[in-house]
Amino acid sequence: MGSVGRQRRSSMKTQLVSAIQLEEVEMEVNNPHQEVNGLYQEVNKPHQEVKEPQTYSVEEAVETIGFGRFHILLFIIMGSASIAEAMEIMLLAVVSPEIRCEWHLDDWEVALVSTMVFAGFMVCGVLSGYVADRYGRWKVVFGGSLWAAYFSLLTSFSPSYGWFIFLRLMVGCGVAGCSQGFVLKTEFIPASYRSYLLPLASIFWMVGSMLIILLGMTVVPTLGWRWMIRLSVIPSVILLLLFQLIPESARYNVSAGNVQAAVETLQRIARMNRASMPPGSLVEPVVKDRGSWRLLVSPAFRRTSLLLWYSWFVASFSYYGSVLSSSELLEKNLLCVTDADAEHQQKHSHPEDGLCYCIPFGFSDYQTLLISCLGEVALIPLNIFLLNVFGRKLSMVLLELMAALFFMLVNICSTMFGFTILLFLIRSLVSMNFNVVYIYTAEVYPTEVRSLGMGFCTSFSRIGGMIAPFIAQVLMSHSVILALLPFTVACVLCAVGAFLLPIETKGRALLQSS
Repeated sequence: MGSVGRQRRSSMKTQLVSAIQLEEVEMEVNNPHQEVNGLYQEVNKPHQEVKEPQTYSVEEAVETIGFGRFHILLFIIMGSASIAEAMEIMLLAVVSPEIRCEWHLDDWEVALVSTMVFAGFMVCGVLSGYVADRYGRWKVVFGGSLWAAYFSLLTSFSPSYGWFIFLRLMVGCGVAGCSQGFVLKTEFIPASYRSYLLPLASIFWMVGSMLIILLGMTVVPTLGWRWMIRLSVIPSVILLLLFQLIPESARYNVSAGNVQAAVETLQRIARMNRASMPPGSLVEPVVKDRGSWRLLVSPAFRRTSLLLWYSWFVASFSYYGSVLSSSELLEKNLLCVTDADAEHQQKHSHPEDGLCYCIPFGFSDYQTLLISCLGEVALIPLNIFLLNVFGRKLSMVLLELMAALFFMLVNICSTMFGFTILLFLIRSLVSMNFNVVYIYTAEVYPTEVRSLGMGFCTSFSRIGGMIAPFIAQVLMSHSVILALLPFTVACVLCAVGAFLLPIETKGRALLQSS
């Protein structure tokens, strides 16, 4: 019996082992790739854990590096470009009475001088923007500054009125290139600092305006207007030397495919700011169609471009209208002043032909112009407040409506002090509006057409600059209210256009491509 029990237990064990083996065989038949898949997964497991290489964009690098010593240097040098540009433009207001005297010019001939400068700016504005997008911002800014300084110096040797207006036309072409410095500066500044630093650049424009007025006050009575122009070129020469400290835009280099140059520029900025670069490598797509005007009128930007072109037209029209109107009102004593002194009681007339060619600025006139220049920076805190609280669009609306109001208030009879305050406020408002328009334009367009977009806008602004002299210097002689009315209407219409702009750029990163 014991033997029979052992045999039964052995037989049951054998059957159990066979059943287990049979089940394993069936599992292998049903899942022939299980072991292979398992082996495959084990082999590829390390590859799944490999991380993608880290990359960063120019925008991320600019934000990571942040604000520092490089940006202070950039702010000072590129701001100095505004000093040279302002001196060239404001020179027209100071020199007009002098050339009217020397060459016995009519009103329209004096106005044509300013128009020729803006014509050069208009023609070369688009060209400089295209070249800047295709070949670099720095080259255009440097070349434009050199060109403007050279022809401005030649202007002081003009033997006739014809030569004078031709050489001022050439100066306008050079100044168009200088304006690309705003794009170069904007592309280096972190987003959160743009609404603070860019309005502060008005300080440099004011300095340039005051320098040319001071030169007019001190040099013209003793050495004449030609030496005033020669001395006004000195800041431009110094500026050309300082430009060597500013690199080409990293955003432009990346869009042109020169990534290594962009990296070196960003590393240099990081060292100056004592900051670190983002981890990884700089990767951004190359933009082949840089500087294409078609993008400006594409469905994505058509409405923005059209409204911006008009906004720039009005910004220049109202700004230079305020500058030249104040100059004309003072020179011809057309003000309705309740406490006019003997100097301002002499009207712009001549007993024989009804014209008086020689009424140069008096000391008090230069003082009034200096005080009005201060208006360009006195309200900068308000400008920064509007940009940060209300944004770009609403700031333009408010500033244009206020400018329209104060243009009409000039018609009201007041004291000389009251007129000075009005000039001060008008210059403040139109200058602040110019700041906002500049900032909005640089922020709304992508890098591939940013300079071209700025070039088109500045060209339209110079159309306003070309028309302004004939309103402020020719029509003003016939009727003060009729001369100021076009500036008022233009500002109101511009406020409506600014309200209709489709994009608000407050706090937005600069676009690299569309």
